[in-house]
Amino acid sequence: MVEPSPSSAQRADLGDVLRRLRRQADLSQRELAVRAGVPQPAVARIESGRAADPRYRTVERLIRAAGGQVRFDAGATAEEPHLPAPVPHDELRDQAGRRYPAHLDVWEVKEPKDWPGAWWAEWYNLPPERWPLPLPPATYELNRGHRDRRRAADWVRGAVSVRRVTGPALPLTSWRFVAELPDGELVGELRAHERSPHLHWGGEEPPAEREAVLDGVLVAAEHRRLGIGRRLVQALVAELDQAGVGVARALTEGPGISFLLACGFALEASRPAALRLDRPFNGGRPPPW
Repeated sequence: MVEPSPSSAQRADLGDVLRRLRRQADLSQRELAVRAGVPQPAVARIESGRAADPRYRTVERLIRAAGGQVRFDAGATAEEPHLPAPVPHDELRDQAGRRYPAHLDVWEVKEPKDWPGAWWAEWYNLPPERWPLPLPPATYELNRGHRDRRRAADWVRGAVSVRRVTGPALPLTSWRFVAELPDGELVGELRAHERSPHLHWGGEEPPAEREAVLDGVLVAAEHRRLGIGRRLVQALVAELDQAGVGVARALTEGPGISFLLACGFALEASRPAALRLDRPFNGGRPPPW
């Protein structure tokens, strides 16, 4: 529970603390004002610093409505962990010099494709001198569902951990890695095994280099495109280095090709190609030619 004290709020800037609380609660100024029963302009004045001495009762209602608690603690400081994290985009300003809404996820616009308002027109492919509109310094997503999914993805990306599974049921020449969330939920898995080149080429001499075969990489559908699969492959590569295995091979198709190329694999042009011939079903009748 967030519990800013009056002394810490004063040192950390009451407006800054209120913006932090609003971001943590995912509330706009208007939504917080409705919850607290305070006019929205009063919230704006406190956050901007234009309310030099707001009433204690007003501040208390706003903090409680945002999920915090007011307590008296003369020893509290702004750096203590009971304060919410700072608003990450507080340094950004729009064309009028105003700060962007604290509860939204704001990102800088460095080129047109960073701006959701430009993607549909394809004009970001034009040279800058022919852009029909000037780019804003930053932009944001108003859709709360999109915002919630993005924040959930950011949490998973930071919280997931990768470990190797070992035990008597697994031979030393096999590797199994799992990606898990803190509660133990399995969100990804990789399996690989070592093979002997003698199985392909025969001979009695020891192989010049050891090889591993990637059996598969699986990531839960709702957690894909978060870098989990690449972390699993990186964990395997680190273990192969320690084991002295110099080559890893894989067979895949479709999106798996792009994924493994991004992980450092390279296409082998000399490998056999997979071919397929589809024949139309005609119920046993001879072909018309």
